[in-house]
Amino acid sequence: MSLQFILTVTLNGLTLAALYFIVASGFSLIFGLMRTVNMAHGALYMVGAYVGFAVFEPLYASDSWFPYAWFIAILAGIVAVAVLGVAMQVVFLGWMQGQELRQALVTIGLSIIFADQLLAHFGGSPFQFFAPDILFGPVQVPGIGRYPVFRLFQVALAIAVGVGLWLLLNKTRLGIMVRAGVDDRQMLAACGVNVPLIAVTVFALGAGLAGLGGVIGATAQPMALGVDARFLLISLVVVIVGGMGSIGGTALGAILIGLAEQWGQVLFPTYSVILTFVIMAAVLAVRPQGLMGRKPV
Repeated sequence: MSLQFILTVTLNGLTLAALYFIVASGFSLIFGLMRTVNMAHGALYMVGAYVGFAVFEPLYASDSWFPYAWFIAILAGIVAVAVLGVAMQVVFLGWMQGQELRQALVTIGLSIIFADQLLAHFGGSPFQFFAPDILFGPVQVPGIGRYPVFRLFQVALAIAVGVGLWLLLNKTRLGIMVRAGVDDRQMLAACGVNVPLIAVTVFALGAGLAGLGGVIGATAQPMALGVDARFLLISLVVVIVGGMGSIGGTALGAILIGLAEQWGQVLFPTYSVILTFVIMAAVLAVRPQGLMGRKPV
């Protein structure tokens, strides 16, 4: 096993972790911070990809809009899923706060409805976005050789998302209110803060990140119906390993799971799928709140 091979597999794991972080960070906001059980998060990822592709396809075929098609698709995927998330929070989940089982059952039902509607409107054929010219092709990476530019872009985007979320939660008035609402929603409401509006805003942000992940994921590899279950499960594992409500923990969990998947496929491909659950079980046994989660008060 050469050094080049080791570095390549490790970098593949980090680029995969970047995608997992983008998607799971939205789940961490909704589930970890707002304590809203959203089992439709994987479906939101898929909706973002399909909506983005519906916008991307005609623009990509146009001579005048061709250079901007992918960027407009990203914007369309984020906005569409954020609006869908707002509708879910307002119509279904907002008045179920604290009723975790009901929220789980309702969002599972919604995820099935979303998947069926996507199948009815777009069919079951897989599709894939074409990255813009600036992100297309290989680049020389020291110690590895030629490596896809888009995969490196995934890492840069994940870092930007992580820094942006950290600044939002720690340096803004909205972040202060969100963190206060996690500890004591009743006291926050008594101080005159519109708690339902805060919840809707956070849900829209978390859903929008799922939509962003959908377009990025469908650019990196083909998108097809059925991936919603995989990304919901991955988001759950990442958040549980890293710690609910912790952006740093979500990043650490995504890195561990991404590296475990890639190295597991190299070392023991038959049993590699088990490795992520072994990591989750080990973390829960030693530190139930996650690697960077807070202990329950």
